[in-house]
Amino acid sequence: MSNKKHKQKNQNKKLTPVQQDYKKLSDKHEPKRPVFSNCIRAFLVGGLICLIGECIRQAFIHYGGFDEKKAGDPTVAVLILISVVITSLGFYDKIAQWAGAGTAVPVTGFANSMASSAIEHRREGIVLGIGTGMFKLAGSVIVFGTVAAFVIALIHLLFIPGSTGGS
Repeated sequence: MSNKKHKQKNQNKKLTPVQQDYKKLSDKHEPKRPVFSNCIRAFLVGGLICLIGECIRQAFIHYGGFDEKKAGDPTVAVLILISVVITSLGFYDKIAQWAGAGTAVPVTGFANSMASSAIEHRREGIVLGIGTGMFKLAGSVIVFGTVAAFVIALIHLLFIPGSTGGS
């Protein structure tokens, strides 16, 4: 028996027969989720965000005098700035509603969530509102990133002989 059917069977045990009949009827009329079109939208928007990022990176290389390796840092900064501005104008949420997971591209998605949290908590003050609200989200991401980096560095140190961690 599949997990979904097992879970549904357990839920139905708690319902009266009339409630079970109503649940079956409502489940039958529930609209199907458009999974394929959602995937296409996410792919298109995520790809567009990455394309914009690559265009910005190429502009830094060709017009800003950066080499390919160093052009990534200002590119990330510009993407964060664009994301925060679009979030503050209220457009990012509309795009995210349409595109779903496509807007969760790490840099812009994280910048959006930080800016959204700051906007949401601004009435509570700078420290207790904006600062605390933003870092409820960012704290876990920073801790996870730090721990993951430590574990990967440890694995690298243990399994790659003669490695010092530097370039």
